[in-house]
Amino acid sequence: MTYTDASMDALRQGGDELADAVVATLFERGEVGKFNSLMRYVSTSGQELPDGLPEVAREYLETTAAPPDWVDWAEMERARLFFIDNNVHISTALSFASMPACYVVPHVAKLLSATHGLDYPSKRMAETGQFTVHLMRPDAFEAGGRFVPAAQKVRLLHASIRHHLVREDRWDVGALGVPICQEDMIGGQMFFSLLVLDSLHRLGIHMSTEGAEAYFYAWRVVGAILGVDQDAAPRTLEGARRFLDLYMVRHMGPSQEGAQLTRQLIDLYEEVVPGTFFDPIVSALVRHLVGDTCADWLEVPHTPWDTVVKAVPHLLGVLETIEDRSPLGAWALDRLGHLTTVFELSSLTRGRVMHYAIPEQLKKEYGVAGTVPRTRRWTPPGATVSG
Repeated sequence: MTYTDASMDALRQGGDELADAVVATLFERGEVGKFNSLMRYVSTSGQELPDGLPEVAREYLETTAAPPDWVDWAEMERARLFFIDNNVHISTALSFASMPACYVVPHVAKLLSATHGLDYPSKRMAETGQFTVHLMRPDAFEAGGRFVPAAQKVRLLHASIRHHLVREDRWDVGALGVPICQEDMIGGQMFFSLLVLDSLHRLGIHMSTEGAEAYFYAWRVVGAILGVDQDAAPRTLEGARRFLDLYMVRHMGPSQEGAQLTRQLIDLYEEVVPGTFFDPIVSALVRHLVGDTCADWLEVPHTPWDTVVKAVPHLLGVLETIEDRSPLGAWALDRLGHLTTVFELSSLTRGRVMHYAIPEQLKKEYGVAGTVPRTRRWTPPGATVSG
């Protein structure tokens, strides 16, 4: 698909008709609180829906309970194995590249600040990490899996944000487009897929072409489940590069909200890392993965670790050699990756399961205007020239 400013402008006017209609009805009938209370403990696929659930919500949950019929389950399994093999690296990329990339888009940073509050930076990080872990479990789409209910709730959460901001006249649709519009949803999908792969490549991680393509495919499935227009979303990594390059050229820049969110992200992870000696590595990783221009916009401080971090690809190369040559080493490193991810999530959530709920009223004080074979090493699609 060819992406142009005109086609992107059209995507800025589109939301999610299904979820938007459900949320509008829940608010009109005063049933949001009832929905949140009843759905709080509905967390696994196949779980019986509670009595008294608003009918419009029940119909939505039944309609969206199954993944798209075009899903290639063999490809999804390859994505899961890719995640197992690289989970600690993927967590690093999500935390220190994907989230800062969101913050470098001013209108997205402003929206994040308003809808989640600047006082709770761990909430979005924990939700993102937990969502990805749910997606990559072998039972993600089976009875008892946690991914589909989480995705259903996130989709309604996005719709509720659109509903509030537009209804309260707190978002300039003419200038900024629909809040959490199709362009931004696809952009987010690119941040959590292609940008993660770019970051792994920058860290020197050995990825097979098959593994990288499978990981991107899994996020295509996620996009479909979250209401992304599949006629507009990229279907290949080359298409993803064209979309992401144009999206960033159109929107990226400095903002007060972006700098504040980044500062809180850095503070959060410095708190998670034991001791203080390694604290500067958090800033150094962000700067290394997003580049100096974006890091300066986000006011990421320079540290003595900026140079040290550049040696990370060499260290990871040594670890990967151990993994390739030793079954015991492979098991130990995969286990370490799993434990690291669990530790990170536990630290962010204080041991609690995150609950995705429709906010009854947004905060107003922020003034919104098995291992994949290591064959055919993957290299990122080249940068494109925006039109």
